[in-house]
Amino acid sequence: MSASYFIAGTDTDIGKTTVAAGLLHAAGLKGLSTLGAKPVASGCAVTPKGLRNSDALSLMAESSIKLKYEQVNPVAFEPAIAPHLAAREAGVALTVSSLLTPMRQVLAQNADFTLIEGAGGWRVPLSDQANLSDLAMALKLPVILVVGVRLGAISHALLSAEAIARDGLHLAGWVANIVDPKTARLEENLATLAERLPAPCLGRVPYLKSPTAQTVAEYLHLDLIL
Repeated sequence: MSASYFIAGTDTDIGKTTVAAGLLHAAGLKGLSTLGAKPVASGCAVTPKGLRNSDALSLMAESSIKLKYEQVNPVAFEPAIAPHLAAREAGVALTVSSLLTPMRQVLAQNADFTLIEGAGGWRVPLSDQANLSDLAMALKLPVILVVGVRLGAISHALLSAEAIARDGLHLAGWVANIVDPKTARLEENLATLAERLPAPCLGRVPYLKSPTAQTVAEYLHLDLIL
């Protein structure tokens, strides 16, 4: 068995990596080999070994197949800004083809469960013309959408699902990640999302002050997609 997915989010800072790490952990508990990758990352720390991104490191920690950092996160930028702006400042030509080869190499590892995590929302630009969603399209991966549950989440989620479908990709499932525990009419909002999104809900992750892959995995249901 081998399953691969592209992890997308309804926005930035809504817990894509937290959920992705939880999914990898849940898959590992089922005895599956796991591998996560982050093709492009901004907001990286300068280390003696080079730029390192905390999201990519979190994915590596939950991956049973161990690759070099540069294989997991081939393009890294220091400033925490949109990738196309960071690339422009760094004088780097950021293209779909520059990310396609290393991500195909990740998929070629044939892990039982592979996740490739995007950056920001579905339409994050890579350059003047290309978007990160073009990479998901080129890889032809089904998508898992992380919905950051807060005021406005329904519109963000439905628009993201519509864009994913318009791009010809399959929305395999979605995860409700409650980023604002004080969201008004929380249960009603979650019910509306479940009614309107054309995919199964893989879990509802409550607001956690210090989430770990292990604690998040407890709220996820991989059986719905495996």
